[in-house]
Amino acid sequence: MADFHQNGVITTLHNLHSRPLEDLEAELKEMSKSWPMALILPSLYSELEQPALDKIVEEVAKIDYLEEIIIGLDQANEEQFKHAKSFFSRLPQRTKILWNDGPRLREIADKLEEMNLGPTEPGKGRNVWYCFGYFLASGRSRGVALHDCDIINYDRGMVAKLLYPVMEPTFGYKFCKGYYYRASEGKLNGRVMRLLVSPLINAFRQMEAESDFLNYIDSFRYPLAGEFSMFIDVVQTIRIPNDWGLEIGVLSEIYRNYSPSRVCQVDIADAYDHKHQPLSHDNPDGGLSKMSTDICRTFYRKLATSGQVFSTEFFRTLRATYYRAALDYIDHYQADAALNGLTLDRHKEEKTVELFAHNLAKAGEMFLNRSPEKPFMPSWNRIRSAVPDIYKRIRKAVEADNA
Repeated sequence: MADFHQNGVITTLHNLHSRPLEDLEAELKEMSKSWPMALILPSLYSELEQPALDKIVEEVAKIDYLEEIIIGLDQANEEQFKHAKSFFSRLPQRTKILWNDGPRLREIADKLEEMNLGPTEPGKGRNVWYCFGYFLASGRSRGVALHDCDIINYDRGMVAKLLYPVMEPTFGYKFCKGYYYRASEGKLNGRVMRLLVSPLINAFRQMEAESDFLNYIDSFRYPLAGEFSMFIDVVQTIRIPNDWGLEIGVLSEIYRNYSPSRVCQVDIADAYDHKHQPLSHDNPDGGLSKMSTDICRTFYRKLATSGQVFSTEFFRTLRATYYRAALDYIDHYQADAALNGLTLDRHKEEKTVELFAHNLAKAGEMFLNRSPEKPFMPSWNRIRSAVPDIYKRIRKAVEADNA
């Protein structure tokens, strides 16, 4: 059930179930005459073989206010790319696929990497970054929404709710983040949010590492949500991480560039379910283990730029403080789950917290001991300054691939 609560420093827009989707879409259709809109779908080829994406395409095909759809396709060979073109051909909107592993886009990527400007690690961050580049190169739209391609209970209302806040000219928002609660098959999900991010923010505060940035992040109901929208000038200037810290990194860049009064979050679903990452206890470079380490490093980098001084002793204390806070949070979640008839495995929850505590300390060691790194990909304004014809190159490559 929706509420009216406004928490923190950003605006919360609720789903009060009082307006038909058709009314919202009709308004967006009228707005699109002056402010065309795009949708970005970053996808692995393997997701084309799952039922979630098939339903997403069916729903997106019903949206008549989108100027274009941009699909970032990773891990696809030539035959798979041809299949992807067939798979997405049912979309009636202007649709372009970025074949990120194809020779044309690979040539552009190699050029940028030679200049020490392009992302070197594959992943969602790199995929989204190149989709942003094509969005700007296309020049057809003014606002853009993005969501993942593994949403099991998807409906097209998610796109409308994401785009409306940034496209309605009287609101003045530049960036909108989606939120929802995570549960499926009678289980409470969202482990990284529940068991890492929330207690970590609590631990920082207990250690008096308070900052406006932490208050800002804590204002988001679900800061790890992969669904957001923004206006074109944000896309031009934003720098994003190329690791699992993408969502927190994007929020940190928005915080750096814009007043919280230009930022909002919107309730886009009563419940949300998607592909669940494995915990990966035995693989620090995969699953939630890698994600938790990258998220911690993103927090450390951002707090360091605000003047926070870190040391071995700080991280040792942070681990202990986080661990105690996380166990307390498990008590909260266990009671919440029981009241709502959901299951919660206490043993698995505490094993997850133990892994996150270990990775929190490991991320601290990496932060202290590694040489200076470049965690963010450059803004497209910088890329265009270094390579003036980059948009022409990207546009030409994508058009040729999609011919």
